[in-house]
Amino acid sequence: MRLVFMGTPDFAVPSFKALVDGGWDVVAVVTQPDRRRGRGQKVSYSPVKEFALEHSIPVLQPARVSNNDFIQELKEINPDAIIVVAFGQIIPPEIVHMPPHGCINVHASLLPKYRGAAPIHHAIIDGCRETGITTMLIDEGCDTGGILLKEAVPILESDTAGSLEKRLAPIGAKVLLETLDKLTQGELEPVAQDDAAASYAHKLKRDIGKIDWSCRGQAVVNLVRGVSPWPGAYTFHRGQMLKVWEASAQDQSAPEASGTITDITDDGLCVAADDRLICLHVVQPPNRPRISGRDYANGYHVEVGEVLGGEPNES
Repeated sequence: MRLVFMGTPDFAVPSFKALVDGGWDVVAVVTQPDRRRGRGQKVSYSPVKEFALEHSIPVLQPARVSNNDFIQELKEINPDAIIVVAFGQIIPPEIVHMPPHGCINVHASLLPKYRGAAPIHHAIIDGCRETGITTMLIDEGCDTGGILLKEAVPILESDTAGSLEKRLAPIGAKVLLETLDKLTQGELEPVAQDDAAASYAHKLKRDIGKIDWSCRGQAVVNLVRGVSPWPGAYTFHRGQMLKVWEASAQDQSAPEASGTITDITDDGLCVAADDRLICLHVVQPPNRPRISGRDYANGYHVEVGEVLGGEPNES
C-alpha cells in the first residue's frame, strides 16, 4: 500500500520507523509546522520531520489540514491508507474518507476508555493499573472509530506520564505493523466501540498540576506522576510556587490540617493530605534547578508547622 504518515512528537517516531524498516511504501509525511523554542527562539523541527528528512521522505507541514489546497495536494498523492500517530490536529471528513483503506490511528489507551488528547496522563492521574495501545479506523468523531487491534500494558507504580509514554511508543509500532499485516491479508474487521463505556481525556492545561492537599494522599501522588514532565505538579510555599517532581504516600495518617508540613526527614518534606502523609522527595523552587526535599528544607529554613498551598503572592 502507498502510505502517508501523519505524526509529530517523539511518541510517533517508533511507528514511523517501523514502517520504513519494514519496507512499507511511505510516500509522504505530514507533521506540524516548525516551531520556535527555547530562550533563543530557534526554529526546531518535529521529531517526525527529522526522521523523514534523514530518510529522504517528502514532508508536508500545513498550518491546518482542513485547508483546501492541502486536501487537494493529498488527493494528488493518492494514498491507499493514512497512518495517524499523535499528529496534533483533527482530521477533517474530506481526509477521513479519502484513502480506500481508511485512516488508521495508533491511540495510547484501551478504547473506548480515554478518548481524546491526553490518555496517558489521565490514566495515571486516575490511578489506573492498566492502559495500552489501540489501533482504530478514524471516523468523523473524536476517537470513536472501529477498533482494529488492542494490546494491554500494566501501569507501574513508578511510572510517570513521560516514562509510560516511552514504554508505549514501541508497543504502538508493533501493534501498527500487526494491524497492517492483517488488513492486507483480509484478516481484520473493525469492531464498533461501546459508547456507554467511553471516557474522555481532555487536553492538559497548566493549572491541572495544582495540588489540592485536601485530596487523599494517593490521589496527590498520582497527580504528581501524571503531570510529569509537563505541565508539572505544584503548590505554594510562602506565596511562591514550588514544583513537586517526586512524591510518595506514607503509611502514617495525617494528624494535622491538610497542607501542613509535619516533619523534615532525610527523605524529604512530610506534608499532610486528607488521609495520610505525603513525602516530597524532589522539588523545584522558582528559577532554580530541582533539589531534594531535604536540601530545600535546609536551604529555605523550612519549619515544621508551615502550611503549603494557598495562592501566589501578588508581588
